[in-house]
Amino acid sequence: MIRINDILDKILVYNPDAELDVVERAYIYSAQVHAGQMRLSGEPYLSHPLEVAGILVDMKLDVVSVAAGLLHDVIEDTHATAEQLQEMFGQEVCNIVSGVTKLSELSFKSSQARQAESIRKMILAMADDIRVILIKLADRLHNMRTLQFHKEQRRMEIARETLDIYAPISARLGIYWIKYELENTAFFNLYPEAFLTIKTLTAKEKSEREKYIETVKTLIKNKMNESNLECTVLGRYKTFYSIYMKMQTQNLSFDEIYDIIAFRIIIDSISKCYEALGLIHALWKPISGKFKDYIGFPKPNMYQSLHTTVVGPSGEHIEIQIRTWEMDQIAKSGIAAHWSYKEGKRIDEDISKIYGWIQNLVENQASVRDPDEFLENVRIDLFPDDVYVFTPRGEIKALPKGATPIDFAYMIHSEVGDQCTGAKVNGRMVPLQYQLNVGDSVEIITTKGHHPSKDWLNFVKTVKARSKLRQWIKSEEKDRSLSLGREMCEKAFRKQNLNFNTALKSEDMDAVVEHFGFKTVSDLIISVGYGKITPLQIVRKFLPKPVEEGRSLLDKIIGRVRRKKPKGGVTVKGVDDILIRFGNCCQPLPGDAITGYITLGHGVTVHRTSCINALQMNPERQIDVEWHAEVQDTYPVKIRIRSLDRVGLLADVTAIISKSGANILSANTETRENKVVYTFFCIDVNDTAHLKRVLAEIKKVKQVQEAKRIDD
Repeated sequence: MIRINDILDKILVYNPDAELDVVERAYIYSAQVHAGQMRLSGEPYLSHPLEVAGILVDMKLDVVSVAAGLLHDVIEDTHATAEQLQEMFGQEVCNIVSGVTKLSELSFKSSQARQAESIRKMILAMADDIRVILIKLADRLHNMRTLQFHKEQRRMEIARETLDIYAPISARLGIYWIKYELENTAFFNLYPEAFLTIKTLTAKEKSEREKYIETVKTLIKNKMNESNLECTVLGRYKTFYSIYMKMQTQNLSFDEIYDIIAFRIIIDSISKCYEALGLIHALWKPISGKFKDYIGFPKPNMYQSLHTTVVGPSGEHIEIQIRTWEMDQIAKSGIAAHWSYKEGKRIDEDISKIYGWIQNLVENQASVRDPDEFLENVRIDLFPDDVYVFTPRGEIKALPKGATPIDFAYMIHSEVGDQCTGAKVNGRMVPLQYQLNVGDSVEIITTKGHHPSKDWLNFVKTVKARSKLRQWIKSEEKDRSLSLGREMCEKAFRKQNLNFNTALKSEDMDAVVEHFGFKTVSDLIISVGYGKITPLQIVRKFLPKPVEEGRSLLDKIIGRVRRKKPKGGVTVKGVDDILIRFGNCCQPLPGDAITGYITLGHGVTVHRTSCINALQMNPERQIDVEWHAEVQDTYPVKIRIRSLDRVGLLADVTAIISKSGANILSANTETRENKVVYTFFCIDVNDTAHLKRVLAEIKKVKQVQEAKRIDD
């Protein structure tokens, strides 16, 4: 465990004039309030804030950040209050600690909602002070280093959140050393067998590859010396996780990945970077489409470098990065390299503009209340911008890879997006789903009074475009539901010889609105149009005698479909006789988090909460569903197995599946040129736990490299 004296000594190395008093007082206070608390590892709880502070010192942050790091858990885990922190350490430290603190004391409908609100709060806080997220990253990094002390399910949850949220944030901030450690640790906990396989395969050729690294470094150095270019040449292995992702995304085996080693040339000036690039391309043949100029077009996190992939010695593909010393420092530390550790100073205005994406992220999420949609949008926002295009006036706009003219139109202005009817790219008309490329000049054609199309949701990439489209669709459906709900209520009231318009103006209607939990009469009528309540439920409140409740909730919109018992062990909250279907897109199993969507004429369709199709549906049609513990059933699920071809492979795999108690519904195999076999099964299992056991047994079969659940 790091000691407070070690932390103080490190601060004085990079900031000899630092006022250490606030750090010392923060340490003493943290030790007092955490006294008697223990970590799962058995260590005193104080070890955690000390380790977090140590990581912040390694990032060379100011003393306020280090003090906040020592105090980051005191509001959440001790009797300490924000008011006490403000009084003892000042407003600045208090604000940072409050921003890092989770929303543990508040009540939410689900863990997903809690996670969404915690991340939303963190994003708002980091927009005000970027040090909030730097401390949060240090906190997560140490927690990942001690993840082995958690139970398996909790380890998986933390590791998944780390890959989805915290690793991308560290990349967005340019702190790649944290990104790489978070990814590798999460990878080890989520896919231990794949991690150990890649580690073993890498280690087998380590001595050979080390010789290769020295050979390439010598050749590069000699080539630079010929032109009197002073430089430093470094060679490194790619991380296990980046190798794994390349194997997954490109369907490659380990033997097919040639650029496992990357080389870096660090040189004095930008002009020499381009000169060095010319010399490398003269030495080895460059691979078409593998050159990226991040000096001319820096990444949003300020990362700058020239990237090229060439055919090096022995015909191996090698990636080479060329940058200046200043660029290398930024590449290592990101925003932390620009954070002044001197008292009273802030990030300069230019740096703040570069991190304007944080403010955009805050603005984009302001109107999103659905936790699934919010988390999806955050994940989209956190991936780096890759495509740079031009407006007709020559302004550069950065968009995510795969972005379309619709995304560009909404980036210019919401009205431009809503009224977009066509687009010209480089002077030629293109379809609205055209994917923009670097250097494209884009002109949007608008028509006054035109409205967006729901189909655009199928191909837009930016959060702003998605959010604006969903708002428009929701508004349109709201208007239609208001009209439909009014029509349904008028008809139901007429059947009972009542006048709906008269009822609307009565005081009784206010009581009805309150009874069903709505704020306005319009909200009540819209809910009828959506099918969340029936007109008869409203009529009943205006009748002197009780009447038969009539058809169940949702019947008006889903049709006259009923079941006597829960289908497949799923029940709709508060309703016993609704037809239940499972979404073919995600095939939910007991143990999966699920949600239901009202479907016209087909009852309720059940999806996994993470299903992309469910996330794109109107949240107004969402309804709570749950697994029925008493109903035992089997469920179809698709799995994919990647293995090396051998005699008897399929027979061994099918035998293991049957032995594990799963029934095979269908099977299909594909053998690639590299002798890698992809086998696709649809099998019947009881729940997610059963599926995990089946997959674990399959992975033990000789030559099987991977077995995983897949969606359509």
